[in-house]
Amino acid sequence: MENQEVRIARTESLFRSVNERIAESAQRIESENASFVCECADADCTEKVQAPIEVYEDVRSDGTQFLLAPGHEDGRVERVVEERPRYSIVRKINRVAAFARKLNPRRAR
Repeated sequence: MENQEVRIARTESLFRSVNERIAESAQRIESENASFVCECADADCTEKVQAPIEVYEDVRSDGTQFLLAPGHEDGRVERVVEERPRYSIVRKINRVAAFARKLNPRRAR
């Protein structure tokens, strides 16, 4: 199971890194909203998640939280902390939470 947990954390971290660039671009042009990529565990997911930049920043304030398309949650590794019509916010649990913190691009170095 640990290898699966590592794979999940790495996949989600990759999507999170892409979204970091999307957020930076949106902030440069002073946009209030952006179209993010779903940060779910499915490496083949191509869903877009429409969310306000403010919501994205709130999600990023906790290295264990991720922005997902509705219905993309995986109860084995995360819990939903907020559901909206266009997105869900999840928090990683167990060992995946530790991997998520380690791979967080915003973590203090």
